[in-house]
Amino acid sequence: MDPVTVIAPGDTSALPPQAVRPVNPADYRPAFLNVGVIVWLASELMFFSGLFAAFYTLRAASVSWPTKGDHIDAVTVGMATIILVVSSFTMQMGVHRTTKADKTGFLGWLALTFALGCLFDGMQLSDYAGRNFPIWQDSWTSCFYVLTGIHAIHVAGGLLGMIIMGVRSKYSRKFGHHTLPAIEFLSYYWHFVDVVWIALYASIFLLRGH
Repeated sequence: MDPVTVIAPGDTSALPPQAVRPVNPADYRPAFLNVGVIVWLASELMFFSGLFAAFYTLRAASVSWPTKGDHIDAVTVGMATIILVVSSFTMQMGVHRTTKADKTGFLGWLALTFALGCLFDGMQLSDYAGRNFPIWQDSWTSCFYVLTGIHAIHVAGGLLGMIIMGVRSKYSRKFGHHTLPAIEFLSYYWHFVDVVWIALYASIFLLRGH
């Protein structure tokens, strides 16, 4: 029976040269783009937190909330909310197809996500058209238009990002691992927009005032 060699933890001197593999720290670092996006989304979270704080402060200080005579169409806006939630799933399916280097599959899911996002923003504009009050009427109307309007701008920014990413991916010769960080960045942003809208919908359309 061959003698058993006892090796102290961390001691690689007794191992054959082919068994010792140097560690490259770069292999364990997250993509700089993803880190930057997470930091940026954290600043966006603080921005929307300030808007929500202003909303609930004005709501608590108002005698009538929302404005008397304003009709809250929670059902129609709820349908738009479902559409936006579904778009998060389609976006994630696009990310999954990217990990498989399936360009056609990614572009298909991205196109579906883009269509759902456009439908959501279109329904929000339609909701605006049915309102009979201006933004400057009172604190309620100001909060309504500012919160939903800023979110609509963020959705439009995400749609623009989808166009850019779709064109870039279509003509990329290294689709897959090479383009995954940027696509993940877009998905992080879209999921963030989705979560913010759920909070907006609950605050404005479901939690009725007094």
